[in-house]
Amino acid sequence: MNLSLISLEIGVALLGVLVLLAGLWTPPHRRSALGFCTALGLTVLLALLVKQGMAIETLTDSSGGFVRDGLAVFFKALFLLAGILVTLLTMGFANRLRTGGAEVYALNCFALCGMLFAASANSFVMLFVAIELITITFYVLTSLQSHRLRSLEAGIKYLILGAAASAVMVFGIALIYGSAHTLQFNLIADGLAAGHMKQLLLFQLGALLLLAGLAFKIAAVPFQIWAPDVYQGAPAPVTAFLAIGSKAAGFVLLLRVLYTAFQVQPDGPRLLEPTAMFSVMAAATIIFGSLCALRQRNLKRLLGYASIASAGYVLLGIVALNERGAAAVLVYLAGYLFAVIAAFTVISILTPEDEDEDLSILANLHKRSPLMALTLTLAVASLAGIPPLAGFLGKFLLLRAVIEPAATFPWLVAVALLGVVASLYYYFGIIREIFWGTGQWWTEKAPETAAIKLADSQVVVLVVCVLGMLAVGLYPQPILEIANAAVQGLGL
Repeated sequence: MNLSLISLEIGVALLGVLVLLAGLWTPPHRRSALGFCTALGLTVLLALLVKQGMAIETLTDSSGGFVRDGLAVFFKALFLLAGILVTLLTMGFANRLRTGGAEVYALNCFALCGMLFAASANSFVMLFVAIELITITFYVLTSLQSHRLRSLEAGIKYLILGAAASAVMVFGIALIYGSAHTLQFNLIADGLAAGHMKQLLLFQLGALLLLAGLAFKIAAVPFQIWAPDVYQGAPAPVTAFLAIGSKAAGFVLLLRVLYTAFQVQPDGPRLLEPTAMFSVMAAATIIFGSLCALRQRNLKRLLGYASIASAGYVLLGIVALNERGAAAVLVYLAGYLFAVIAAFTVISILTPEDEDEDLSILANLHKRSPLMALTLTLAVASLAGIPPLAGFLGKFLLLRAVIEPAATFPWLVAVALLGVVASLYYYFGIIREIFWGTGQWWTEKAPETAAIKLADSQVVVLVVCVLGMLAVGLYPQPILEIANAAVQGLGL
């Protein structure tokens, strides 16, 4: 392994270890200092990555399992930005943690390290190691508030279902190795192109099981059952990181496997039929997430079902099987990052420790904190796909990518549009509570009227998210150019 290629991953891992050790000598009231150091360290690493630029030469280590190209750089920057914002969000949440705060920042770094490895995975060994590093870390983070029964329940559910998904994935990788006799993506692609795959049925079964494991990571139907419970039970900063980081890692691995290892192309040999399979999965995911979100009053659970629907929209870019579809996936995830983190930042500030995140907590928010009201309004509008925000650009590009090919699925486009219409109802229900909510109608308690005091770190997160949603939506040319450059190496 060429250590210079993984210098970023080493830096993040060392940062996590240093923060963990520093926590041994840091008193509880100085936890925010650890968070500041973590955010500062990640910012320095992000600056070094951005300084290199997107137009870099594709580099592969000697073992062939790790690749550094435009796609990897894009997702590494996305993960680092998410890690910085989540760390700042955690700083305002740390006083609710009854255990040490250093562990939270360290575990965030370790999960981030797994995401960075996932962005550069070029073999099934690296793919599995990256996924397990992400997943095992989130098992701990999900149940971090061990004094809350809901948090423990979410952690156990995630552990059991995640272990089952990992077992399915490992079995699929074993079948692929048994038929291809290699675990490197490039060598598998060469074998498929040369027609050397003698045990084709075994390979197809292994690929199907592998894709099922990746579908669990992105919470796509029928592997979505864990998402609402885990989103509701996990601490709000953990849910935010899980919603964008883990989901984006699943999608970058999906892009790598389909377009690098399996060499899936519109006009290529069809050893697999991803178009039909992913089109059905996308439609089912959009329908399930949208319908289940309609009747939710718990904010985190509502966003959990909405994230399932969002995974269905992103799958439209996979169905397209073209460069525009892959680029649309990247643009959508970039806008999704700001909207999701903004929403969970507001939820973490408003929600008392031992109470549900009911919609009624948003009543009078526009009077109590205009900044939070504006941020949450823009966040849900972006998630709903309202122009000129980032979410509209992402959904427009995804729909355009799936409409343009000759072999299009008009019924899939119709399902996606109906999902957008349904999302307007449950997303704008949040906006209604912000400006016209009357509090908990089943009690006689009036809504809160006291002004909300925000920590500096929370203000930074809210402002960055607002600027990000507006910048991507109003000035999309830079992100479009970056996304198009990032997918050049996928061979589409």
